[in-house]
Amino acid sequence: MARVVIIGGGPGGYEAASAAAQLGAEVTVVDSDGIGGSAVLTDCVPSKTLIATAEVMTEVEEAGELGLRVDDGDDDPANSVSVDLGVVNRRVKALAASQSEGIERRLDSDKIRIIKGRGRLDGPETVVVGDERLDADVILIATGARPRVLKGSEPDGERILTWEQVYELDHLPERLIVVGSGVTGAEFASAYDALGSDVVLVSSRDRVLPGEDADAAAVLEDVFKRRGLTVLSKSRAESVKRVGDGVVVTLTDGRTVEGSHALLAVGSLPNTDEMGLIESGVSLTDGGFIQVDRVSRTTARGVYAAGDCTGVLMLASVAAMQGRIAMAHALGDAVAPLDQSQVSANVFTAPEIATVGLTQAALDAGGSTAMVVKVLLSDNARAKMQGVRDGFVKLFCLPNTGIIVGGVVVAPRASELIHPIALAVAARLTVDQVAASFTVYPSVTGSIAEAARRLHLRS
Repeated sequence: MARVVIIGGGPGGYEAASAAAQLGAEVTVVDSDGIGGSAVLTDCVPSKTLIATAEVMTEVEEAGELGLRVDDGDDDPANSVSVDLGVVNRRVKALAASQSEGIERRLDSDKIRIIKGRGRLDGPETVVVGDERLDADVILIATGARPRVLKGSEPDGERILTWEQVYELDHLPERLIVVGSGVTGAEFASAYDALGSDVVLVSSRDRVLPGEDADAAAVLEDVFKRRGLTVLSKSRAESVKRVGDGVVVTLTDGRTVEGSHALLAVGSLPNTDEMGLIESGVSLTDGGFIQVDRVSRTTARGVYAAGDCTGVLMLASVAAMQGRIAMAHALGDAVAPLDQSQVSANVFTAPEIATVGLTQAALDAGGSTAMVVKVLLSDNARAKMQGVRDGFVKLFCLPNTGIIVGGVVVAPRASELIHPIALAVAARLTVDQVAASFTVYPSVTGSIAEAARRLHLRS
């Protein structure tokens, strides 16, 4: 029976543990922060639970267009609904804890041993936890990452916050300054704006979401402006200081921005320090991330890694896939290497932005000869009925075969709408095959079929 030791209980770790147990291994998970990791306890699950409340607020604010009124003497439904952030955050933490407990029960039912503590390597075949030494045939490192902070601007958990600390707030920030306009910054800016905060988003680049589809980012910026959210583009924060009951963010050009709270969303750092990795033959990048190949192998024989500590597409779904792939490879099961061209991702803003496969940036840079078409949701009957005015569906296909190689959806619930495109990319379906499948009328998915029809290749 193979002995598998996994350091880290997040998606990369617990999914790998279940896969290894299913393959007959003796599995031990070493975890210090709670089963589920940051994805369940402080990141994905909590943030998307908060965003779920924000989504309802957005729908309420736009309900007037649909003819809805609240009988309180005010014609604007948005003025009749408020948020109790203390209640919201208590629900967020309770749901995260429940999810963690559920995963731990699943591991227990699979007869997986869980050790509470911090693990480190003592060579490529041994994990040390306190006074206990665990010999292993296979080791998986899935220790995740933590929020990066600005030097000299350390969070205090009250006014200067990381995304892991916002759930301790009992009251809605009056004026929230979000430092960083990547996915995390954009999501929290969108959410708190919907909940009722005055939000300022500090972006060091010329637009929000610099790593996402430019057309999609432009739609989001237009929505932000319409909703009154302030975006300071080409503005890099130099420091964040607490001043009395508020904060002051100083920009590199000397300007200052005052607010009641600041949220730092300036990237992540891998949790790979003081783990004996280099001494055990595990190579790290200059940024401290673990180097892995497409089957999650590190440079040390028998040692694998998965999740944010590898820096490979820092998504919970990718971490889980890396963990499963690692166990399949290590334990002799059929294995398919990680294919980043099939990874779907979502930005949980309002509207959401979902992507899979080929990007517009790669196409514009000459990395592909694909054909592309964009269908606006403003032409979609169901979107009109729902009062949706922003968004689009974009498809990419190869010029001779019509095989779909990528897509972008900007819409409410884009995270659900991207799946048929992801299936098309994974199965190498052609635009004609997608166009020939029936869609419900009226439906937003009809725009996916419409985009496919527009890419039809005349024989």
